[in-house]
Amino acid sequence: MTQNNLSRKGIFRSLVVVGIALGIGNLSIRPLSAGDHKTPSEVSKEVDRLILEQLKQAKVMPSSLTSDEDFLRRVTFDFAGKLPAPEEVTRFGLDPNPNKRRKLVKQLLNRNDFAVNWSRYWRDVIYSRATDQRARISLPTFESWMTEQLKTNQGWDQVVTEMITATGDIRENGATGFIFAHFGSAVEVAAETSRIFMGIQLQCANCHDHPTDSWKREQFHQLAAYFPRTRVRRNRKKTPRSFEVFSVKVNRKQRRGLDITQLLRRFDKNKDKQIALSELKGARFARNFRKILNRFDENKDNKLNMKELKRWQQTSNRFRGQAEYRMPDLKNPAQPGKRVDPIFFVNKEAAPQGLSDLERRRELAEQITSPENPWFSKAYVNRIWAEMLGEGFYMPIDDIGPERSAAYPKVMDYLAKGFTESGYNVKWLFEVIANTKTYQRSSYLNDPTKEELTFATAKPTKLRADQIYNAIVQILSVNQARNFAGNRQQQANRRRQATRGRQGFSLTFAYDPSTSQDDLTGDIPQALFMMNQPQIQNLMRGTGNTKLARILRKHQDDSAAISEVYLMVLAREPSKKELKTCESYLKKVNNRVEAFEDLLWSLMNSSEFLTKR
Repeated sequence: MTQNNLSRKGIFRSLVVVGIALGIGNLSIRPLSAGDHKTPSEVSKEVDRLILEQLKQAKVMPSSLTSDEDFLRRVTFDFAGKLPAPEEVTRFGLDPNPNKRRKLVKQLLNRNDFAVNWSRYWRDVIYSRATDQRARISLPTFESWMTEQLKTNQGWDQVVTEMITATGDIRENGATGFIFAHFGSAVEVAAETSRIFMGIQLQCANCHDHPTDSWKREQFHQLAAYFPRTRVRRNRKKTPRSFEVFSVKVNRKQRRGLDITQLLRRFDKNKDKQIALSELKGARFARNFRKILNRFDENKDNKLNMKELKRWQQTSNRFRGQAEYRMPDLKNPAQPGKRVDPIFFVNKEAAPQGLSDLERRRELAEQITSPENPWFSKAYVNRIWAEMLGEGFYMPIDDIGPERSAAYPKVMDYLAKGFTESGYNVKWLFEVIANTKTYQRSSYLNDPTKEELTFATAKPTKLRADQIYNAIVQILSVNQARNFAGNRQQQANRRRQATRGRQGFSLTFAYDPSTSQDDLTGDIPQALFMMNQPQIQNLMRGTGNTKLARILRKHQDDSAAISEVYLMVLAREPSKKELKTCESYLKKVNNRVEAFEDLLWSLMNSSEFLTKR
């Protein structure tokens, strides 16, 4: 462990951390529809059989099942986003019921914590790549909306449809957060729609064809053509500051484009076939005319002639009547480019003519969530499996497609088919995955000298910022309103305080969940935060009314107190070696309070604390 100095306390903390083991792995799936006779347990067994079949062919022996302690911590983090309490660890370990793991999975699925945890996951997925800095003002509303969708177990197809077709104020309709994150940009919304909901990255096709990908530049812009009439604007009727997602209404005349001849006929008062500012008195058109002159008055006569008016019409995306999409001409960017109509690239089906903005977006949502579109189910299954197990069937998780090969393709197809048949039942998928032996395997390698095959062992994965925050709050028994980011200003509203504290913490620890675990590394600000943050350090003291002080008063026996601290921080008992190391240090320091402060500090700064094992 990195230390700021070589003090006695620093040396001890390094020694204790050395003995702490890593571990983790996760997975998730849900039960089949009522029309399917297979139970979630049967589906889990088939998944395990298919994986074992491929491991056997590769002559790889999978790890054994993990301990009850590790399973409880793993699944509680995955489902509830928090640590299990010490009493839960003890109770689960003593429970003789052979089906206790399956029972626990069902219990966790029905807790509100499940919906809250995964709403924050999707918040991070969508907002981590927001292209507009104002997007964060819609974040709390989105999180509340997504929590409600998961709490009531809405089908994933319905959730996605609401995000794609959302309209309204961003502070009232959380589903608008997806579009607002990119301020309604057709290109950005199209790229994220494909990446997040189908696992297919088309954004590079915005500018060029990829030589090996099936879908080309024109098809990307045909996808973007579903969104040109979707706009975002300031909602001046709302306080505090807000925005709204709305649809541009286009009548038949506007769809054909504005007739420049009519424009001249209306405003060309002196009949010189040009429009001057003096001819626009009292007209709404006069408001923007000066800006238009600055850009399109080529001969600098402070008038716009027919040629200049046409150029303005072609290049202005916001001009009334230009609510159709045009693919940029890369060789001549000043020109409007070729008009492109909306066509869904997967099945090459064109949207019907004459649809309004909302009808177009509904048409796209139907195409994406259709059972005939295999990428919709695969993208969700692959993403959730990877989040729980640390790696997916396709890696990166948001770059799948016909050119990519899946690990365990039979399992991928089997789960995707089951998820579709379940009616895109989110909780079904989680139940299936968590009940597999694959998910429940130990993270210890059978042969540390060679690299294990994918899914042969559990893979330790980095906890998300919200999970770390929850664990710290739980361990230190502190109200979530405390702002760990270091902002000491008192807030009148406790809920607002809690939100700000969590968001401030996330600025240091958050990462994009779409990033592969292999690409995630700890950084210096995170390490310094955990080692030196004053408020956390004060709550780790062994005196007063802190959690540690209460443990020390409750347990006069050092061994019992050490076990209690381990259960509290790592959700497990210390090993014999760890217990011996801690007891030896206690004798050496000869100051019980200070030694236990060091122990708590070391455990909360260990790699094991910051990962799922």
